[in-house]
Amino acid sequence: MNRLGGALAALLLFAAQALHAAAQTGPKDANPQAEPAGAAPALRSVLVSRAVIEDRLRAAPHGNADRKQALEAMFEQAGCKGASLTEQPVSRQDLPNVVCTLPGTTESTIIVSGHFDKVSRGDGVVDNWSGASLLPSLFEGLQNQSRRHTFVFVGFTAEEKGLAGSRFYVNQMTAEQVAETRAMVNMDTLGLGPTKLWLNHSDPKLAGALFAMAQSLKLSLAVMNADRVGDDDSDPFIRRGIPTLMVHSITRQTLHILHSSDDNLGAVSFGEHYDTYRLLAAYLAWIDVTLP
Repeated sequence: MNRLGGALAALLLFAAQALHAAAQTGPKDANPQAEPAGAAPALRSVLVSRAVIEDRLRAAPHGNADRKQALEAMFEQAGCKGASLTEQPVSRQDLPNVVCTLPGTTESTIIVSGHFDKVSRGDGVVDNWSGASLLPSLFEGLQNQSRRHTFVFVGFTAEEKGLAGSRFYVNQMTAEQVAETRAMVNMDTLGLGPTKLWLNHSDPKLAGALFAMAQSLKLSLAVMNADRVGDDDSDPFIRRGIPTLMVHSITRQTLHILHSSDDNLGAVSFGEHYDTYRLLAAYLAWIDVTLP
């Protein structure tokens, strides 16, 4: 077994041990919708239909200002509105971060993110409307369920300008907010194929839980590090010591699609994009139960 294979085996072992521990201490009054094999924690998330996921992806506007407005409209359609849906102005940027907050019963926070901006070339469907358009659906699946953690769904602006939106967001966080953030789950460039994990940008415990969830749901998940390609919005969070999970779908064969005229709806595998959504929807409900 090579070093990478050994690392994955260790992650899966850790996840199995964590699930066993959670089974001994997890909530007794939960009404689970679905449970992974061998896992006691209740998964409390409702799946949005594939048709809705596909419609939201197909609606990708071309301009960044229109993408910001479309994302806000999708959040409102999903039920995030009023004081729960805010804009965070970002220094030296024309467009703000879009923030939807879903309160839990504790101050502990899980951040879920994807940047909505695109480069001028191509339609930016893959990079990164594929991730940003899932944010309202992930919110929608959790909003009517009981939650321990406060979930903060963030559509970052200006990722393509040096991670400006995420850097600003992290720099505005107080030391107390950093300490209360249990996880940051970032989605960038989905739907080119089966789900991939940027392991070098992911906390081992969070990664192990994702592998266990994928195995339980019989969904594809593989490691594909992209360190030589560039950074993503998880990077500023890593620098402040916040546990992150970075999910994408890039391979060496599909890398050329990014920032090119090939980044359009024709590049998307809608079935695999929906599988990534299914995996993340279950995963967020799971870590809400199992993280402290």
